[in-house]
This record gives sequence, C-alpha cells and structure tokens, in this order.
Amino acid sequence: MTLMPPDVLADRLGSGLLSFPVTHFDDALEFDEARYREHLAWQAGFDVAGLFAAGGTGEVFSLTPAEVDRVVRVAVDEVAGAVPVVAPATGGTASSAAQARAAQEAGASGVLLFPPYLTEAGPRGLVEHITAVCRATDLGVVVYSRANAVLSDAVVAEAADRNPNLIGLKDGVGDIERMTRTYARVGDRLIYIGGLPTAETFALPLLQLGMSTYSSALFNFLPGFALEFYAAVRAQDRAAVYRMLGDFVIPYLDIRDRDRGYAVSIVKAGLTAAGRDGGRVRPPLSDLTADELAELTALVGKVS
Repeated sequence: MTLMPPDVLADRLGSGLLSFPVTHFDDALEFDEARYREHLAWQAGFDVAGLFAAGGTGEVFSLTPAEVDRVVRVAVDEVAGAVPVVAPATGGTASSAAQARAAQEAGASGVLLFPPYLTEAGPRGLVEHITAVCRATDLGVVVYSRANAVLSDAVVAEAADRNPNLIGLKDGVGDIERMTRTYARVGDRLIYIGGLPTAETFALPLLQLGMSTYSSALFNFLPGFALEFYAAVRAQDRAAVYRMLGDFVIPYLDIRDRDRGYAVSIVKAGLTAAGRDGGRVRPPLSDLTADELAELTALVGKVS
C-alpha cells in the first residue's frame, strides 16, 4: 500500500474545502455502513480537498475504537483514492498513538490528533503527546487545538521542529492573538485549518491569519452552497460572504445555539432536511425537536 507523503497531503488539504462527514447509525444506533458509503460517494463527487472520517462531526467521541477503525476502513475503501481520507486519533497518548498506527494500516492518508480526554496538560506534556503520535506513524498529522489542549505558539513551534510529519494545525478556539503569534512564529511550515463550529462564520477574517481552508459541516448537506461560500471567501468577496451569512448561516446558527451539542445534531438534521436522511445522533447528544427540524427544512429549502 502506497502512503501519501506528508508534504503531498499538506498541499492537498490546504488547496480546498474540507469535508467532515457524519457517521450514520441505524434505528438501534449501530453503525449503518450502507448509508455511510452512500453519503461518502456523494461527498467525494464534489470538488473537496480532504475527507475526515469519524471526526467531530462524525461523532468520534461516541464511537468505540473498533468502530473508529471500521469507519476509517470503510471510508478508505469507498472513496478509493479519489479524496485523501484523514483518520482520527483520540483519547490519551497511548490510545492516540495506537489509532495513528491503525490509520496507517487501514490505508488512510493522514491523522487528525484530537485533545486528550479528561485531563489538563502543560506545554511540555502537550509537546510530548503530539510527538508520541507523530512518531507512531509515517502519515502526515494535523493537531487540533481546542478544549483542554489549546496550543500556544511555543508549543506549536516546538512540536513542528521535532516532528517533520506534523503538517497542520486545526484551530478550534478562534483567539486572534494566539493565531497571529503562531503564524508569525511558524509561518508556512504548517497548514492552518479553521475548526470552529460552523466555520463559515469565521472564515473570512481568519483567512488573513493564514487559514486557507476550514472544516465545513455544511458541506454534509449543502455541498453546492458550501463550495460557493468557500470560493467567495478565497476571493475575499465580502458582499457575497455576508449575503450568504445573512440568507442562511446566521439563521442556521440561531437554531444550532438552542441546545448544547446541536453543532453536530443539526448537521444530521440538515441531511434529513435536504432529503438524504441523516438519522439520529448517539447520546449524550440530542436530536433536534420536530419543530426545529421543520424550521431547518424551510431554511434549507431556500438555498438548495
């Protein structure tokens, strides 16, 4: 199996919009491989730069390690090289390193390293965490800065210096000073991916900080709209960006913000609203109410 070199993956991911597909479940909340494959085939048919299997939008936090491996293998098999597949590495350092090795064995193109769960860590520990995962695989690694692993510019710089296969930073914080410091210190050594919920909201201002791309949850159910929005951001067409924000994104945010966890739940609801049956989320998340789904369906109908 031929591995995608980390530098090639970095160029691919930084060149366009990124897809973070939902993970489909059946009525018993078990992985629904058939619907997942159908969704991936649809997503991969659009001009997307990377597909992050079992990511945050894919409810990785609710999947067992065996399910993560299965989801990644299904994704690799289904897209068959048409789009780079990036697999997750989650949990503590040993678990994350094991998932990184499994991702390489599954034929993934790269790894997205999530924050370690349930523990806070200082700068030295975070550098060691990132390093352990990078050294567990030959794949390119993107590290996700958020929650209990908000990375300073010093941590990012040291981790990048120590690990040639660390290719990117995904930012889930939106701290302008922190990102400015990081880009000033690290520059184009890494690619920078916007990772805030409904990243379209922040895409235009963060472009100025070196973030050439972002993870689009909207791409799951409105790929045409998501790609049009991304093109407007890259062209710095402020009028088009703010028109689309006003027409769809901000009313969508109004629904999303009604309950915790809706940033994921509303994406599956969006698929249902678009006629593609996203199904239910697993606990501890909650599905949208019937009234909220009806409201979302009307909103989607205006732009689809």
